[in-house]
Amino acid sequence: MADKPFHELSISDAGAALRQGKVTSLALTKHALARIKVLDPKINAFITVTKERALADAARADTELKAGHDHGPFLGIPYGLKDIYDTAGIRTTCHSKLRADVVPRHDSVVAAKLKQGGGVLLGKLATHEFAIGGPSFDLPFPPARNPWDLDRMPGGSSSGSAAAVAAGICRMAMGSDTGGSIRGPAAWCGLVGHKPTYGLVSRRGVFPLSYTLDHCGPLTWTVEDSAITMELIAGHDALDPASARVAAPQFRRGLDWGVQGLRIGLARHFYDQAEGVTPETINAIENAAQVLAGAGAVVEDVRLPDYELFNACGRLIMIAEAYAIHERDFAARPLDYGQLTYLRLMVGTFLSASDLVHALRLRRRLTDTINNDILSRYDALLTATTLAPAPRFAEIPDFAAAAWPVQTMPWNLTGSPALSMPAGFTASQLPLAVQIVGRPFEDPLVLRIGFALEKALDLSANRPAISTLDTAL
Repeated sequence: MADKPFHELSISDAGAALRQGKVTSLALTKHALARIKVLDPKINAFITVTKERALADAARADTELKAGHDHGPFLGIPYGLKDIYDTAGIRTTCHSKLRADVVPRHDSVVAAKLKQGGGVLLGKLATHEFAIGGPSFDLPFPPARNPWDLDRMPGGSSSGSAAAVAAGICRMAMGSDTGGSIRGPAAWCGLVGHKPTYGLVSRRGVFPLSYTLDHCGPLTWTVEDSAITMELIAGHDALDPASARVAAPQFRRGLDWGVQGLRIGLARHFYDQAEGVTPETINAIENAAQVLAGAGAVVEDVRLPDYELFNACGRLIMIAEAYAIHERDFAARPLDYGQLTYLRLMVGTFLSASDLVHALRLRRRLTDTINNDILSRYDALLTATTLAPAPRFAEIPDFAAAAWPVQTMPWNLTGSPALSMPAGFTASQLPLAVQIVGRPFEDPLVLRIGFALEKALDLSANRPAISTLDTAL
């Protein structure tokens, strides 16, 4: 631990060093702020840097720790928030002209929990406008860039969160996921992205995109760091109508139990003939399946309903709900939206009540098939997150987000826990990923499978070259 650069310490490593007196939160925070100063002009991850708040949070954490008041493993850990999470006294812009000067009076539930756990807020992170339109160059803030290759996209819409973690600025950043906006950026930036079970983490105080598809979750370097974060932010919220009345599980319990005897269904048909899939992506997923089988899991092909059914159903629901949320501003201030956001929201004006009802009925059938049929026979599913490595900005697809080479929407539709994690690298050293999906509220089992795969693949030493730049004060 002590001989690692600060930015390579995991939450677990940094926590141990803090408690052993080998480092202070203030030192970790000053190091992170120095990295922001040097690296962020290159990656555009931050919309707002909260330097004074961060230094105050860090000083408080050091005082608490010295006094023996240990709030848990997140105490003194620097982190970032996607700029759709409300923060009291700190602007929350949603990366949009429409909210460029909005300063909330209250923290979102997640922001409050991270504060109570002693975390150190470094700032608010870039997204796509309202988490739907982008990447765009016609907004008040530039789009975030991928630390592995600055000419490439980090994914959307938790783009700044992924870029900040991949660049080694912070160990964890919160994202949101409506159709893949945690897992896609995690895949393209070589990170772990956890979309929890629907209702496990409160969305109160987070600007909505789709009430029935939105999830909040972390992006981290390691599976354990995701589990640590989830133990802090999960739990019932009586004021979030979608919050599940279940006890938050112990996410780290059993992480190292392995996969012996688990039955894992490989949804190969989702990706192996999909348009745009690359041989390297297929090989990485196949290798992950073989590694899990070698560790004692039973891995066999499974047939799910066609991917395009899930994708079309989910996108119709998402656009209908997004349009309902934006209807007033869309009519009153249409020119204040970026072009891509405007085009995507405009589709909502053509949807009918009948369209939405049919989509909701299909959603129920698809969810029942997954949860009551497929996952009654398997402990988890293994499939692709993305079909190809991160595309260049010059290759941005048209305004129909369905054209993106990402396969994540099914698990927003079903509400299943889904984890994207590194599975290898292309010949040009761009990250590749695999996705693990579980039964509702069995997030610890999904993390356990991910932990076993992470340990076996041993990819953690691979970091983008930009993260090794000297950023010492």
